[in-house]
Amino acid sequence: MRVTGRMIVAVWMAVGTLTAFGQRNVEEIRREFLDTDSRVVLVASHRAVHHYFPENSLPAVREAIRLGIDIVEIDVKVSKDGVPFLMHDRTMDRTTTGKGDPEEFTFIELQKLRLVANGKETNEKIPALQDVLNLAKGHIMIDLDLKTDRLDAIMAVVKKTGTQNIAFFFDSDYEALAEVEQADADYMLMPRAYSEAMADSAIIRFGPEVVHIDSKFYTPEVTRLIKGNKARIWINALGEPDQKLRSGKVEEALSDLLRFGANIVQTDEPELLLDALKKAGRH
Repeated sequence: MRVTGRMIVAVWMAVGTLTAFGQRNVEEIRREFLDTDSRVVLVASHRAVHHYFPENSLPAVREAIRLGIDIVEIDVKVSKDGVPFLMHDRTMDRTTTGKGDPEEFTFIELQKLRLVANGKETNEKIPALQDVLNLAKGHIMIDLDLKTDRLDAIMAVVKKTGTQNIAFFFDSDYEALAEVEQADADYMLMPRAYSEAMADSAIIRFGPEVVHIDSKFYTPEVTRLIKGNKARIWINALGEPDQKLRSGKVEEALSDLLRFGANIVQTDEPELLLDALKKAGRH
């Protein structure tokens, strides 16, 4: 449910500190994440929970934890002075009060800006990756969507925070993932595939924990290939499936998403999807 006015204020106050509303222990989530034979479908929140809060913000991650979501997807860049931070777009025009390429600014300069949500300025600052990972520890897994080629700084923060067990690296650039794997073979990876042949190549090259596919080549053959190589299958609900969830066509949405065995779903409607999966006995 979307809310406005006083109800939004109440939500903000409710998540000022973490509550036990739906939280899960991250070790439980990790066990499911690595168990490719499990019937449990994991929920990944796209750019965290951004109905009430700015995308890629600390409150949006905190809300995902509160709701008991399994995975939060965040986008990571690196500032001019080497500090990893969260932001999706090439420029910061849409999501902040600033303009231009954020990687051309120091982190102190970025901290002078404020995040924007639904076109309105908020009091939230651009979060450092370190703060997000420290918040996530013990609560939720993190999908690091790499929006930069400056990977050393990101890997350094993952190691500094001791979050190698909950963070995994996502990219469609296999050379970037190869750099991560070369740095530490224990890092978890999610390559993006755009065809069955590409999925096969990703499996051969990386032996990843999860492979990101899409509906264009979502077939029984692809899911057998991925599951047969002990990886989970990530698919997006973004767009039409999410709209079906919003409009109450829950069974139709789940049928679209799960029909061939995908077992991690990324969504802009994490609360609705989680509820639907629980009622269907899949979470």
